[in-house]
Formats: sequence, structure tokens, C-alpha cells
Amino acid sequence: MSRCSPEALQEVIGYRFRNPQLLVTALTHSSYVQEHATQSRDNEQLEFLGDAVLNFIVSARLADVFPEYSEGKLSRARARLVAAEHLSAVASRLQLGSYLRLGHGEEKTGGRSKSRLLVNALEALVAAIYRDGGLRAAQKFIRKFVLPADLRRAAADLFSIDYKSALQEYLQAERAGFTDYRVVGESGPEHRKRFIVEASAAGNVVARGTGGSKKAAEQQAAKALLERLQRRPVIHG
Repeated sequence: MSRCSPEALQEVIGYRFRNPQLLVTALTHSSYVQEHATQSRDNEQLEFLGDAVLNFIVSARLADVFPEYSEGKLSRARARLVAAEHLSAVASRLQLGSYLRLGHGEEKTGGRSKSRLLVNALEALVAAIYRDGGLRAAQKFIRKFVLPADLRRAAADLFSIDYKSALQEYLQAERAGFTDYRVVGESGPEHRKRFIVEASAAGNVVARGTGGSKKAAEQQAAKALLERLQRRPVIHG
């Protein structure tokens, strides 16, 4: 993946910087600064600020759209929207990796596609826009690229419990290893297919789940397995 110009990124995001150096800094990885005799700064400080700006704007938007929801539910949704997995996907859609300034070492090891670098650059970009254009400009960018277009419609996914993560946390606490998921059945026409997934862990404790997608079926299997594990009798020595 070759490097594209910051000018091109401004066209992609629909925001033109009054101070283009802020954008350059947001796209500069520490490895570039270390390898070049330059006055450039890396994006680590902007990343720090961008994380805070992102959390604030996402929190405010969720509170506006879902005033009836508790702090716990809103926190769960915010955690999903600022999670590395989601932000990495946003950065990938923007092809942010192609705009990064990297050192030769990072370049050779695939730095342009590393999730951690992409997330850091996205957070730095948020901060750069905030520094350049204020809160309103940052809000516009986040609502356009980070938040779902229709938060109400996305509510089912945003506020659902991630049973796969909850199960893994339980297994780690019990030092019981990892979960294995496998599709054991499918039914229905192609446009309304149902999947059956089997989850096993902790000495072959098994549970099944069904859903309209493999991901949904895995969540149901994880929920059933977690409930089964939590119901197991405690054996005292």
C-alpha cells in the first residue's frame, strides 16, 4: 500500500484544514520521527486528546438519542462505538493506512494495515479536526464516519450484551481456557438462513445457539454455555 497525500484525505473526509500541519501531525507515527531528521512531531499527543474528544462526543450523542436509558446501558453502547474493533473498521473504510507517515521498519512490517496504528491515527485525526475547527467540526466528522447513521435502528446491537466476551472473561477468571465455536447446522432459504452453532469449553461443557447469522448464533451459544457453567456445582476440596 503506497502513501497518499494528506490533501487527498481532506477530500475523503469532507473537511479542509485551516492549519494543514495538524493533519500532517495526526498522520505521523513515532517511527517516522525517529528515522528522519525533521522537526515533525508524532501523533501520540493528538491520539491522547482524540480519545477524550471521541468519548465525549459519543457519550453526548447517546444521551441525546436515548434519554430513557440508564448509565450502564449507555456505557455499554459507548464501549462498542469506541472499541478498537469498531474504530479499526472505520479507519479501514477511510483507507487511513495509506496516508500514514511511517518509518522504514514499520513500513516493512505492514504498519499501514496494523489495527493499533489505524486506531491511533483515527483518534489523532479526531483531535486534529477538533484543534482546527472546534467541537462542531469534530462532531460532524464523528457523526458521519464513526456513529451509525440511525442510532435508534442500531440500538439492538449497541445495547445487547456481548456474551462471547462475558464468557471469555469468566473462563479466564476460572483459568479454564478458551471457547471453541463451530457451525453444526443450517436451515431455511438463502435469504432467511438460520445457523446452529455449538460452543464448547472447560472440559467439553457444550451448549448450542441459533440465529439468523453465524455471529448471532455464536452469541446465543455463548450465553447458553455461560449459564450452564455458572450453574455447575462448586466442588470443595
